[in-house]
Order: sequence, then structure tokens, then C-alpha cells
Amino acid sequence: VIGKGMTPPQKMLFPSEKICMNWRQKRRPGAGLYNLGSTCYLNVILQCLTYTPPLANYLLSRQHSRFCFQQGFCMMCIMEDHVRKVLYSSATAIRPRAVIRDLKFIGEFKPDIPGDAYEFLRCTLNAMHTACLSGSSDLNDSSEETTIIHQIFGGFLRCRVTCLSCKAVSDFYKVFLDVLLKIKGASSLTTALDDFVTPKQLDGRKSFKCGKCKKKVAASKVVTVHHAPRVLTVCLGRADDQTSRKLSQVVAYPEYLDLRPYMSDPAGEPLLYSLYAVVVHAGQTCLGGHFFCFTKASNGLWYKMNDVSVESCDIHTVLEQQAYLLFYAR
Repeated sequence: VIGKGMTPPQKMLFPSEKICMNWRQKRRPGAGLYNLGSTCYLNVILQCLTYTPPLANYLLSRQHSRFCFQQGFCMMCIMEDHVRKVLYSSATAIRPRAVIRDLKFIGEFKPDIPGDAYEFLRCTLNAMHTACLSGSSDLNDSSEETTIIHQIFGGFLRCRVTCLSCKAVSDFYKVFLDVLLKIKGASSLTTALDDFVTPKQLDGRKSFKCGKCKKKVAASKVVTVHHAPRVLTVCLGRADDQTSRKLSQVVAYPEYLDLRPYMSDPAGEPLLYSLYAVVVHAGQTCLGGHFFCFTKASNGLWYKMNDVSVESCDIHTVLEQQAYLLFYAR
């Protein structure tokens, strides 16, 4: 087996044993967020990240800002400030002004133009990861993947390609911070995950250059989760590849998910995750509509967060949504 993409890190930027997966302090839910134009896509992501226990614990400890020498824009400092404001505020809602002010540094977003929550999540985590790297130089790729962001959200996928002529096996490893699933024809998260790890045929234009046969060959490709993240973020791809129309079907998802069947080693102990946040997109098309979310606060109760409004709800309501993003923690 030839393997590519799994070199051990020379330097640990954030030791994994310092990550605390349970809330250090329990309290009522924090403030709602004002919609400052067309910013519901950004509000839902800020709320889901605020209620990600290992991230909130770290941000509330102010470990980043105490040693941050970044001049100007720093996404970690912005999030540290934001999470403190939301969770400690006596106001029922606050304005996420710093995030709006620096939107152009986060990605191609404008406050008055609707954006996509998944895209904003990816850009925000990327900006936070980059902020954690400031001041570190000469790091190899695998050392860069040891920031607090990668330690919480990061995992590895293994892509195993088997040549159908000589049966040679090549493994390629790829780091991920989220998993995008195709949902066309899927009735549940588990059927979409089953499809994700089902072997796919590579032939024709997609044929594979086999190192042993020294030519392009038909091959079979299997993608599995090789190293499971502490927090698993799943996007249920609701845009149809062919038509870009929104796929509005119900995709059932559980409160507790066992990731073991989708691992490279599917025979080990169960790998259990618990749902703690859900982003919902309401609307007929992918480009318009409205985002709101459900999060589990540190008091163990669920809340529906819709811009300024924060209302308590039960798990049954949470599990009946047309979900777009799902957040699971180990």
C-alpha cells in the first residue's frame, strides 16, 4: 500500500489534551443577534460556534488574545470578544458589529447581500485557523494542522484507490474540517453517509494512473473517515448539481450518531457523537430565503435562535427540521 499525506507534525501548536469537550460553566443561553441587513447566514454560524463547547471554553479563557501580536484583523480575537458578549450579556440581543466590519477579510461577503451559511462557516474557521498560525513560521503542513481549530474540527479522510488490472492499492489522506454530503435520493443522514463510503468506479475520463501499470486504468475508489474529528460538521448539500435548484426533501438525522461504520476500521468500538446544533434554511431557492438555527446551551436545554429571538424548544422539534448543517460533538 502506497500512502500519501500523513506525515507526523514536527511541532504541536495546541496540545489535544488541553481540549475540554464539556462546558466549564453552565448558564442560561446568551443573547440573540440583530440582523444588520441580510446577515442571517452569518448569525446562525456565530451562534453555532458560540455553543460549540470546546471552542467556547477556549475562547472564554482568553488564551488567544493574551498572546496575540496580530496587527489589525484577527478572527480569533473577534470571536473571543463575540462569545464573551453573547454569553455574558444582560441584553436580549446584541449587534455583531466587529464581524460585519471585517466581513471583507473573512470572505467574499457583504452585509446587504444574502450569503450562504456553509460558505461563511468554512471561511470563518479558515480565518480563525490562519489567526492561530500568526507568529509561527517554518511549519510543515502537518504542524499547521495542530491549531486549536484543527484539533476541534479537523479529521482525516482516506481515499483508497485499487487498480482493477493489477490490484495495486494506493492510499491518499486528506484533512477535513467538515463533510459535504450528497442528499439526492437519501432519506436520512445514515443513508447519505452509506453512499459517501460506497466504492465508486473510476474509468473513462476519470480513470486513474496506476504507478505499477504505468498507464491510465479503471480503478475503484473508496473514501472513509480515517481519523475522526472531535466535532463533526456535516453539510447536507441542498443545491442540485445539475439544476442548482434547492432539494427540499426531509433528511432524517439522529440525536446520537455512531460514526464507526464509516471509518477505515469499521470493526472497532462505537464512536458516538451527540447533536448540539442544527442550521435550517427556509425558502424555495438556494439563493434567497432565511437561515435560523437550534443550539443546545450549556444548561443542556435546546433553543431556537432566529436572529434576535431565542426561544426554548424540545429535541423533537430540533429533529423535525429541513436541516442544512448538522453539528455533532464526541
